Amino acid sequence: MFFDTHTHLDQEEFDDIRSEVLARARDAGVTELVAVGTTATASEKCVSLSQQHAGVFAAVGIQPNYVADAAPDDWQKITQLVKEPGVVAIGETGLDRYWDFAPFDLQQDYFDRHLRLSQQLDLPFVVHMRDCDKDIMVMLREARQRGPLRGIMHSFTGGMEMAAECVEIGLHISFAGMLTFKKSQALRECAVTVPDERLLIETDAPYLSPEPVRGKKPNEPANVVHTAECLARVRGVSTKELAGITTRNARELFRIDSK
Repeated sequence: MFFDTHTHLDQEEFDDIRSEVLARARDAGVTELVAVGTTATASEKCVSLSQQHAGVFAAVGIQPNYVADAAPDDWQKITQLVKEPGVVAIGETGLDRYWDFAPFDLQQDYFDRHLRLSQQLDLPFVVHMRDCDKDIMVMLREARQRGPLRGIMHSFTGGMEMAAECVEIGLHISFAGMLTFKKSQALRECAVTVPDERLLIETDAPYLSPEPVRGKKPNEPANVVHTAECLARVRGVSTKELAGITTRNARELFRIDSK
């Protein structure tokens, strides 16, 4: 059984095919997934989906590229949504220097809010990272000084040193379809170094379709199997073993059994 720890199942790409996508996921052995919010409105939809479909859970938050568009009461909505049944994480949050959609200091403000809410409620946070590894680590180190961290470095693209520090401060490392790309040898070498107990897999659907379906849109949760196969191969274990490790990690991190 596989656990896709990061999807955007709420997005319009899935509106007409969501039932079929979930059926294909089940057929592929993907029994659980997290629908991750990027805005207050998207987070509301993720919560609704988690309450409608068995095996679907929700993360609620405002992604860094959307913080400039957030309404004055959107953060309050997130703090209320996090209490809803089916919510297992806070995010997607983080920082992004690739797109120029929001002032960086505003991104940092919202990242800090998500981190503090995570620590307050003891719920894991989900980190978006793009072209800002050093900035991310500065804020994570500061947060760690306040107290323990529980979270996921989503669609990890950093190096071995960054991965090792993230593990040291309490975080999990999640790999998406980029791991399977031909050009991603350095990322695969990094993936070998992550301890079993901190390893996760995801699709980031509808984005980042893995090989051998790269370019096919939308990506969907069933395709997490391809990333799992690649990760298992480079780590020298069977796909079944890799599935067991990553599913167990996800269930423990999200405290699924207690819900």
